[in-house]
Amino acid sequence: MQGRLGRWYLIAIAMVAVVLLASLAMLGLDRAMRVRALEETRAAATSQAAILAAGLESELNKFTLVPRVLATDPEVAALLAGDRSQRDVLNRRLAALARQTDAAAIYLMDADGLTLAASNWDRPDSFIGSNYGFRDYFSGALRDGTFAEFALGTVSRRPGLYLAERVGPGTRALGVVAVKVEFDSLERKWRDAEDGVFVTDAGGIVLLASNPEWRFRSATTDNPDTASRDPARDAMRFGVAEPKPINLPGGGENASPLRMIEKIQPIAPVGWELHLLSDPAPRLSVAIANGRLAGVIVLALLALGGGGALVWRRQRQARAAAEIAAQTATLREQLQQANRLATLGQITAGLGHEIRQPLAAMRVYAENGERLLAADRSAEAGENFARIAGLAGRIGEITEEQLQFSRRSAEEPRDIALAAVIDGSLLLLRDQIRHKGIALSLPDPEATAAAIVRARHVQLEQVLVNLLQNAVQACEENGQVALTIETDGQTVRLSITDNGPGVPPALRDTLFQPFVTSKTEGIGLGLAIARDIMRQLGGDLLHEDTVGGARFTMVMPAA
Repeated sequence: MQGRLGRWYLIAIAMVAVVLLASLAMLGLDRAMRVRALEETRAAATSQAAILAAGLESELNKFTLVPRVLATDPEVAALLAGDRSQRDVLNRRLAALARQTDAAAIYLMDADGLTLAASNWDRPDSFIGSNYGFRDYFSGALRDGTFAEFALGTVSRRPGLYLAERVGPGTRALGVVAVKVEFDSLERKWRDAEDGVFVTDAGGIVLLASNPEWRFRSATTDNPDTASRDPARDAMRFGVAEPKPINLPGGGENASPLRMIEKIQPIAPVGWELHLLSDPAPRLSVAIANGRLAGVIVLALLALGGGGALVWRRQRQARAAAEIAAQTATLREQLQQANRLATLGQITAGLGHEIRQPLAAMRVYAENGERLLAADRSAEAGENFARIAGLAGRIGEITEEQLQFSRRSAEEPRDIALAAVIDGSLLLLRDQIRHKGIALSLPDPEATAAAIVRARHVQLEQVLVNLLQNAVQACEENGQVALTIETDGQTVRLSITDNGPGVPPALRDTLFQPFVTSKTEGIGLGLAIARDIMRQLGGDLLHEDTVGGARFTMVMPAA
């Protein structure tokens, strides 16, 4: 009897011990899954914030060109100088340009702020006749040449970014060209895709937000210091004299103990900051639930046998690896596309200059051809029209290269002539190179013609444009950049060498890691994406310092 009681006693103790160990194991598993889920949420939020910031920067860079180009337009200068004969033509041009660029409004003001021409000339709320001399963007553009201001419209009361450019020199300003950009579609995308996104200016005021209730609130502190702000100016710009603190998710008396994760990315062109809020609760719930389920299954499988547990674990790891691989591939493509668009936004001003020159020449040839035809000199007129056709072909080459560079790369690797990649990259960057007086040394023509690689054209061009742009930016005025090609039968090596200051020693070991950069306005993704592209193609991207500069080498499989 005592022996039987002793056995039951031992069994009870063993069962209690098993329950305690299982409970401790479950608590430990919950903690581990919680830590892992938080780390994954932070990593995903960091990457997504970088993508959203790059997309917004690209959008802003696109619109900054519009007032800059219009400020040099002869018809604009003529209207400001007093010639009203072409006002109707200019109004229609501005309306067409607004439709093409999705700008909310484009308008022209004289030196006193009176609007003379506008894209909304034919609408009841037309700006023509309105005086905007009191707006900061007008006075700032007259003073500095260019100015940007985010504010409510005086007529529409719709928020937007005003980009203004002075027409004429500062000592004899003729007027100001302004473009209003609204971000309704961008905010709707944020609202559908993210937990919370908002953009603040240098003073911490929310300008854009996925939640309309956050707009024009202060994101600096819970109790912002309003003593340093101008209530009258805030009332005119934002519609509120004293911006209230932003009420973010998870705040207030009923706040959840689980805080939202916030990631901040600078927006280079205008000094803004993008804030991405990510709620870790769904990921945590799934992770903890998965962890507990895994623990129960592991205990059950241990009772049935270690063999079954091992098979299940391997299958689970395989599924997780497949999901991670799919997510990584999608994120990689998004980052590459965002990088291409950001790069294209940076070089678009140069492309506009490359297009304006042949356009001006085409106009001269056309006018001369018209006079020659009137003088019955048709042979000479035909020569002028042939020149016009050649210049039009030149413009077509530039725009086609720009469109090809911006497309997503869905093609499969194929045999590509490296000469075509080099020509396309230089076509996009020619204005930057010429503007800084860079002495560009190209590879030997025979070596270039013989270099055929197995790759994707758009991706190779993306990497080469990135490296060439870095080299040009690293050089001083009248610097030197050299391209060389080496072939060993298995691989082709294209090297880009500059005589700039080289890579700082502190960054050499982490140069190709994301978010590592020596530029004050960079986000540190260009080189990381470039190396990732090259390794996807079966090659690599290498760096080595030279005497007085740096060299980056693209290693590609030969065709």
